[in-house]
Amino acid sequence: MKGFILDYVNENEFKKLERALKKYNMLAYKRLNFEYYPALRNGSFLGELIKTNKVDKTETYELKLPSDHMFSQVHGDVKLIYTVYLKENIVMLTNITPSEILLEGHKAELTTYKGVMISKANAQKDIFKIDLINMLQGK
Repeated sequence: MKGFILDYVNENEFKKLERALKKYNMLAYKRLNFEYYPALRNGSFLGELIKTNKVDKTETYELKLPSDHMFSQVHGDVKLIYTVYLKENIVMLTNITPSEILLEGHKAELTTYKGVMISKANAQKDIFKIDLINMLQGK
């Protein structure tokens, strides 16, 4: 096998998500670029298989990226979603979630509360979640 080519569904949006990931979660960005992308190019599909299409011969995967535990509880896990086109040897990079907070962080500098990024649009909701999680953990 000659390897797989990485491509994008929407390159501009995906690059924005990558830059925001680099700014706010350097560990996930480094793992993505230095471990996961080379593995995908070599045909080692990481993560959980979430959908297959036998007609088009495609497989969609969801790969959880490393992130802070508190961030995951407030905003959700950081995941790379990609589709593999087996006939064409293409890995189509679809999305990085949670895309809302990452795109917001790309547009403007986000503030933090107790070490966790908070959204400008949902600041009170995020602060409430952080306080609730800390209260439940006894901090």
